[in-house]
Parts: sequence; structure tokens; C-alpha cells
Amino acid sequence: MNRLAGVTSPYLLQHADNPVDWWPWGPEAFEEAKRRDVPVLLSVGYSACHWCHVMAHESFEDDDTAAYLNAHFVPVKVDREERPDVDAVYMEAVQAATGHGGWPMTVFLTPDAEPFYFGTYFPPEPRHGSPSFQQVLEGVTTAWTDRREEVAEVAGRIVADLAGRSLVHGGDGVPGESEVAQALLGLTREYDEQHGGFGGAPKFPPAMAVEFLLRHYARTGAEGALQMATDTCAAMARGGIYDQLGGGFARYSVDREWIVPHFEKMLYDNALLCRVYAHLWRATGSDEARRIALETADFMVRELRTAEGGFASALDADSEDAEGRHVEGAFYVWTPEQLREVLGEDDAAFAAAYFGVTEEGTFEEGASVLRLPGDTGPVDAARVAGVRARLLAARDERPHPGRDDKVVAAWNGLAIAALAETGAYFDRPDLVERATEAADLLVRVHLGEVARLTRTSKDGRAGDNAGVLEDYGDVAEGFLALAAVTGEGAWLEFAGFLLDIVLEQFTGEGGQLYDTAHDAEQLIRRPQDPTDSATPSGWTAAAGALLSYAAYTGSEAHRTAAEGALGVVKALGPRVPRFVGWGLAVAEALLDGPREVAVAGPVGGELHRTALLGRSPGAVVAAGEGPGAGAEFPLLVDRPLVGGEPTAYVCRHFVCDAPTTDAGELAAKLGG
Repeated sequence: MNRLAGVTSPYLLQHADNPVDWWPWGPEAFEEAKRRDVPVLLSVGYSACHWCHVMAHESFEDDDTAAYLNAHFVPVKVDREERPDVDAVYMEAVQAATGHGGWPMTVFLTPDAEPFYFGTYFPPEPRHGSPSFQQVLEGVTTAWTDRREEVAEVAGRIVADLAGRSLVHGGDGVPGESEVAQALLGLTREYDEQHGGFGGAPKFPPAMAVEFLLRHYARTGAEGALQMATDTCAAMARGGIYDQLGGGFARYSVDREWIVPHFEKMLYDNALLCRVYAHLWRATGSDEARRIALETADFMVRELRTAEGGFASALDADSEDAEGRHVEGAFYVWTPEQLREVLGEDDAAFAAAYFGVTEEGTFEEGASVLRLPGDTGPVDAARVAGVRARLLAARDERPHPGRDDKVVAAWNGLAIAALAETGAYFDRPDLVERATEAADLLVRVHLGEVARLTRTSKDGRAGDNAGVLEDYGDVAEGFLALAAVTGEGAWLEFAGFLLDIVLEQFTGEGGQLYDTAHDAEQLIRRPQDPTDSATPSGWTAAAGALLSYAAYTGSEAHRTAAEGALGVVKALGPRVPRFVGWGLAVAEALLDGPREVAVAGPVGGELHRTALLGRSPGAVVAAGEGPGAGAEFPLLVDRPLVGGEPTAYVCRHFVCDAPTTDAGELAAKLGG
């Protein structure tokens, strides 16, 4: 066992038995490098990363490679999901130096943590123009020993370049109609009309861009925006990226047709997509959108929920196949022969046609990824349900993919929002309960007694790493959604507590936000990324939560901070709309108000449900009755019943409509 034996990260624990003498990230590792006068090898990955596992097996489990590493370097292993700040800083350097990035990330540092040589996956022998890992290690050792001044010069130049990068804020003001229209035009140009989604292969599920499109349609009635959202969601739901048996989405599709996924399943993708499909149903009434939202919610609860009530980070892409090999996709793919073994000849032929399983296969070694190619004509729904149930039961007998059990605060915040809203829309109080239990865990374990968010926990024990901006923004977003659904003002109070820390610790001049707190560990550069990638950036997540909280409370400070943060969306939205989707969705809420809906009446009653189903972008909802309701939600202060009946009040930009006791009238006010 090496120095990783006592950590909480499942990814680091996967390396605890390596012959490599790994150190966790920390000052002790760099002090050791200074004492020995050797460079640091920084290796960054995450537990569901396929090529991280490959490199570990080929190199880090090899005794000879480990011996060389231990003799000439201080090896440091980082879980990018625990330390997104470390990952972001060095990934920026990798991308600047090589033009691309990815994981595993391999960076060589001086004992002062300054990078001087970069890469991602290195094979055990030279391959496709790439040197072997051993050649890289020997080359770096030679440079460190014989050309130290050159190494120092390179490291200094890289650090200076990173420090000199300034963020373009887009000047004064918030994104308006012009910027939103340009963003929509940009998405239209990149839209794949044949297969849905944006861009080519590999194709990632564009949850945040779809959220923007749905909000834009709700505010403006732009049919083209709704069509892109609807067709993209339909294509993903019928593709191999969606698990047609067990529900839930894989990380991305390796092709533009959504046929073959990269099989890892991440909590954040499924939380974001569950919420998007629920919102698509809210906009269109689509039965398919309802089914996918509920199946994805059930997948998260069934497969990712931990014993403590939180949600695990991911399921691996790899698992054992019938021959005992650890390979990608083994749990999910089927051959015609495997269908016949489970279903018999007739139902196997039916299933092969229905799910697109072919003799030649759509994946590897004659296996196919289940999808719905759509060319089978009318089908017997009962027969489909029976076949699916039998295949799912048979698949459950296969070796399951590994699970990364750590609870990441930000991603649990996304899951809380998705489960709370999906439960409310579809009368599934059990999903609201699961959301509440996850929120309780975040308060109890991740906030605990320190009154600052901890990034991760495992087995009910908080990790050692401080929360970053996305943790504060996404957890606040989840708490605000839970407050709207449950009518419990404590969640609004917790959100406000987190957002006050954002104002105090993460905000700079002119509304700019930083990914780490003012008092966080100082790296070679303070990370600051406003672009949305797999999840909302901390910047845009915080902007959205700040805007909603201001609508709930009337806080001018939070509204001003939200508007200041949205300046970057004004700059980036027209240029790179695919990479600021959540920022554009928040901009739509700002353009619409957002509307403030106060329901003086029972939680879960007709008016409350109507308010939750309203389509106005980013509308906030407060519900409650009795003299104490105003203490829970400022929106409910001085909101009396009218004629003794439950009453709804809708306000926007400091102007309120006449109160109504009629659910149909309320729906009309909110675009329902």
C-alpha cells in the first residue's frame, strides 16, 4: 500500500496498491521533491475514465515502470472530481501547449508546481507517433539533469503566460435581445438537422443548450427553437446513448447518429437530462419526454443512490465480459445469439428488429448497442414491455460496472433540482423525498460544523477538499428548486447562506467570479472559467441561483451580482453559444423577469401545482398558508386569501397582476 491508502476518493483508492509510490496532492509532496531535487509527475484522472484504467494497467501496475518513476520523480495522483481547481489550472496549460486535452492528464512539474512538459495518455511502447511512457520519463529525467536552466525557462514562460491571460467580460450591461438572437442563430448554424444535437462526432448531450431553447420558446414563441429541442431529445431518447433497458444516459456518443456511446454514466449528465426532459414534457406534453424523465430519475435512485441518501458520481464504462475480460460496454451490448438465449427464436427476432441488433453488430465483435431505429412499424406495447423486462433481468445477472461512490456536492445539487421537479410534475412524492434526503446529507455532512461547503464525501464522511464555485451555485440551485416544490422555507434560507459566501469569497471586481474562494489554496493561477462544458460552469450556475434568490427575497445585492456575472454571457453567447448554454438559459430568465409567483394556499394544491408547471423562464414559486407562511417566504408576506379561497399573485419587474383564484387564469399568466 502507498500513501493513497487512507484517502476517500474511489479513484485514488484504485491506485493504492500500485507499486508506484503515489502521493496525494499537498505541500508534503512538493517538499519531498525539493528535498530530493527531482520533478513531480502529476497524473490526473477519474474513476469512470476508460483510458485512465488502461494507462494504470499498462504502466502504473508495472514493477519496472514504477521503480523508475519512484527513483526519478515524486509521483502525485489527483482525482479531478475532488480537485477541479488543480485539474483546471493544469489542463489549461496542457491545452495551451498541445492544442488538446483530456484524461488521463500527465504533467511534469518543478518542485514549485510549475509545469514544463505535458501529455495525456502515453502507451507502454511507441505507437501512432506517440513516444512510450518510459521514453517520456527518461527524456524528462535527462532534461532535468542536463538542461535544468532550459526547464526552468520553459516553466517560467508557461506560468507567466497563464498569469497573463485576462478574461473578456463583454463590457457593461447584461445580455439582451440582440445577444440572445445571435446565440440562437449560432446554434441553428451548428444544428445537425438529420440526427439532432450540435456539431459532429463525438457528440455530447446538449442539456444546457436545450434548456436555453425551451426557455427561449416559452418567452418568445420561436417554433424553430422548440423544434431543435424536441428533435434533439427524441434522437437521444431513441439512440444508443440512452440505456433502452435500464434508463439513464451514457456520457456521449462516439458517432453523430447517437448509436454507440462511451458507456460511462455520470450523475451530472443524468441529472441535467432528467430535468430537461421534464421541462420538455411541460412545454409539449410529450409522452416520450415524460417516460424518459421518469426512467432517468428512477435510474439515478436505483443505481446511484448511496446508503447515506446522496448520489454517487458515476458508473464505469468497463465491466467483465463472458470470458472474464474487463472491457468497455460489456454490461450493455447484445448479440443475436444472446437475445435467442434469453428470449427464444420468435421474441429474439422481434427484439433484434425493435432494438436494432444485427448479425454484424453496431459495436465491437458482432455485438450491438440497443436503440430504437424506428423502422419497425406499429408494435405490440405489451410485447415490448415483456421483452424489455426479460432482457433487463438477464442483464442484471452480468457483472456490473464499478461505481464511484463519492458524493460530489455540485452534482448532487443538480440531482436534487431534477428529482424535486420531476417528482412534483408527475405526482411522484417518492422522488421529492429522495431529493430531500440528498439535501439533508449536504447540510449535515458537506456543511457540517464548518459553515463552508466541502466538495465531496464518501460513506457519510466529508472529504478534505473545499467546495468550489460550482458546488455553491449548483447546491443553491437544488435547494431553491426544493423550496419551490416542498414549500419549506428552510431550503431558501440555506440557499441564501451559500450565496452570501459566493458574494464574500468568490466575487471580484466588475462582477467577475472565480472558481475558488479568496482564502483557498493558491495555485500557479487562480482558476476562472465561465464556459459551460459537461455541467454549468460555476460562474453561470452561481448567476442563475443569485437571480432566483433575488426574485424570492427582493435582495438588490444578489440581483446586482447576478447581472454583473451575466456580462460574460453577453460576450460569449453570440460567439460560442454551445459552450454557454446555461448562461443563456439564465439570460432568458432575466429577460422575462424572472416572474415571482406567490401562492397563498396549500402546498401541493391545484394553484401550487399550476404555478410549478408554468413555463415562464426561471419563474420562482412560493407556496404556503397561514400566518407563518410569510416567515418562510418573503414573497408570501401580505398575500391574503381572496374570498377565503387559495390565491395566486404573479409579479414581474416590481409590477403585480391582479390576484387570481382560478388555476386556468394562473396558467395563462405563466405561459401554461
